[in-house]
Formats: sequence, structure tokens, C-alpha cells
Amino acid sequence: MSDSANKGRVVVVGSFNVDHVWALPALPRPGETLAGTYRTGPGGKGFNQATAAARAGATTAFVCALGDDAGGRLARELAAGDGLDLRALRSAEPTGTAGIYVDADGRNTIVIGPGANAELSPAFVGEHAAALDAAQVALTQLETPLESAIAAFARARDAGGSTLLNPAPADAVASDALWALTDIATPNETEFCAQLQRRGGDALDPDALAGLDDAALHAHCRRLLAHGSVVITLGKSGCFVSHADGALRGDEQAFYRVPAAAVKAIDTTGAGDAFNGALAAALARDPDAAFGEHVRYAVRFAGLSTERAGAAAAMPSDAELRARFG
Repeated sequence: MSDSANKGRVVVVGSFNVDHVWALPALPRPGETLAGTYRTGPGGKGFNQATAAARAGATTAFVCALGDDAGGRLARELAAGDGLDLRALRSAEPTGTAGIYVDADGRNTIVIGPGANAELSPAFVGEHAAALDAAQVALTQLETPLESAIAAFARARDAGGSTLLNPAPADAVASDALWALTDIATPNETEFCAQLQRRGGDALDPDALAGLDDAALHAHCRRLLAHGSVVITLGKSGCFVSHADGALRGDEQAFYRVPAAAVKAIDTTGAGDAFNGALAAALARDPDAAFGEHVRYAVRFAGLSTERAGAAAAMPSDAELRARFG
């Protein structure tokens, strides 16, 4: 990816949360009380991904909803620090929150309190149509209202941009209308299996997904998003890429795997968001490069983020990635 292409524009429509994180030896079981170490900081899939995209070198706008409270003030301060073009609806609801447990192996469980995120409206998204018109890539998730995601994708598509859907969290429903507007989908194992079954596909075991035959996994991806590309993030197993026939995005193969980066993970909390933000930035910065090159960049970016604690705060910079991996 050339350094001269670093003026690509990304718009992220999504959530901001204040994360409350407990680090402990093992994840708590039902009815169990454990002692852990507490910290707090910024998060939310939308904000994490916007921060990642900005640090990966894209000019990034973030469309969201914030409460008039300490969490909202934190979001504004951090967005300014990373050069994010913040487009925030002021909500009477409290800023979103997340409770996160992280075990000694870096695995996590998360509970979300939407708060202001649920107030993000299609009308507010429409107020920022100019930013979507100028974007090479529009990125959204499912922590904000579905209608707002649809409005953002429809506008970006009409202007000739690419749409990138991270269908997370796994229990959220993506409508047929949103899938129809999606060019690239980036689920993890759990999200892939949940979304596939909702779309009439087979019931698959997330823990066994990485071990499936490539041709079989490709066929499942085609069922999820027949017209577009699917990238399944598989943690330590890297990721699997599947393209529609005749739409290989510069790749030579319709499906293939990309190995995980060689890192020493301590916290995987924001790794998926790091991947998505970096992928959006890479696509926007150098749209003529092969898709696999962008995926490898995003894999390394996400891997590097796991060597630090936290979510948005753990996102590396493009310069740090290049110094580490070349």
C-alpha cells in the first residue's frame, strides 16, 4: 500500500461506549464471584473502528450519538486528539456503556448498555450526507439502529462508495435491506454462524468453523452474502476470505486464508474493531491494490492491537505497524 495514497476517506456510523473492564484469571461462571483488576476507558465498536481507521492513515468521520455527560465529553476530547471528524447527535440518554471481563489468555465477554447509541436516527445520518458522498468506504456495525445503518449505506452506495458491514454483535439482526446494500461483510466465527442461520443457512459450530474445508466454508459464505465479499475473522487462525464469482477485487482466487500475525496477545477486546477500521482505511487509501493486500494489513494491525490493554486506546498507528512488520 503506497504512502502517497493516504488521503482516502472513511465514514464510520456507529457506537461510542465507556468501557468498564475487569481483568481476572478466568472468566466468571454463573453464580460465581471473582476478584479482578478494574480499569475504564473509551470503547464502542463504532468509536474503536473510527479510531483504528484514523490511526491507519485514513481521513475519518465518525457519526454517532452521545449523552450530555462525562462519557460524551470524553468522546469529544478523544476524537479531537485523533483528528476524527466527529458528527455527534446530542442525546438526553446517557452515553453508552460496556461491561467487559478479560481472562489471563486475553479472551473476553462483553455486555452492552446502548444508552444514547439507540437514539442515532436516519434523519441525523442524512444531515451528514456530504461526508458520506465524499467517502471511499462507509463502515457500520449493529450497535446502532438498523435504519440508520441502512440510510448510511444507501447514501454511500449512491455516491459510488464501498460499504463495509461488521455484523456484530452476534445477537443483533441485520435485515435483508442492509445485506443488499453491503459490499463486504466481516463477521467473526460466532457472528458468522449466527447471521448465516438467520439467513436460512446451515447451523454451524463456531468453535469448529476454522477447521472446515475451504471449499465448504466458501459455499457457506456465498449463502451469507451471495453478491459480495465475506471476511471471517478467526482469531489465532487468522481469517478466511470469500469473493463472489467474477468479483475478486483484484485477487487471483475466489477464496483463501490469511494467517494471523505473530504477536503476543494480552487483550483481544478490540481486535475485531482494529481489523475493521484498518481494512476500511486500507481500502480507502489504495483502492487499486488487491483485496488480499488490504486484508493482510488489517490482520497485522489487529494483531498489534492485542499486545496492549484496552479497546480504542490499544489501536496502533500506521507508523508503528510498518516499524514492526515492514
